[in-house]
Amino acid sequence: MRVELPDLDAMAAFGARIACRLRPGDVVALSGGLGAGKTTLARAIIEALGHLGEVPSPTFTIVETYEALDPPLVHADFYRLEHPGEAEQIGLDDYREGAVLLAEWPEHAGGFAHEPQCLEIALETRAHGRAAIVEGGADWLGRMP
Repeated sequence: MRVELPDLDAMAAFGARIACRLRPGDVVALSGGLGAGKTTLARAIIEALGHLGEVPSPTFTIVETYEALDPPLVHADFYRLEHPGEAEQIGLDDYREGAVLLAEWPEHAGGFAHEPQCLEIALETRAHGRAAIVEGGADWLGRMP
């Protein structure tokens, strides 16, 4: 599925459509080049779940948790990982338990496409805005945003 995102309002609306479909155990894998809009979409999802206040980019901390949201959410940016095994070393499985994982640069953590609860979103920049290429695992059939 392809979703055109011509402006920030469209990105916020897309984030809200994703947020209302999330369940514990889901992974939203956000890929795309630098500046493609991964963090912007992650922030839109987190805000649509009801988070008030700042949503810092986890580029340096790698993981930010939002336990008060329903469902609880973990926002991770794997850009700085040098090999997939580092995701295990930081305790990613523990963070994920009972929560949604928003994963920026998922390929740096070994990827999540093999998981049935993974929603893959590849963001592309366009001359006017962005586009999202969306593919859902088996658990996303019938609830695609």
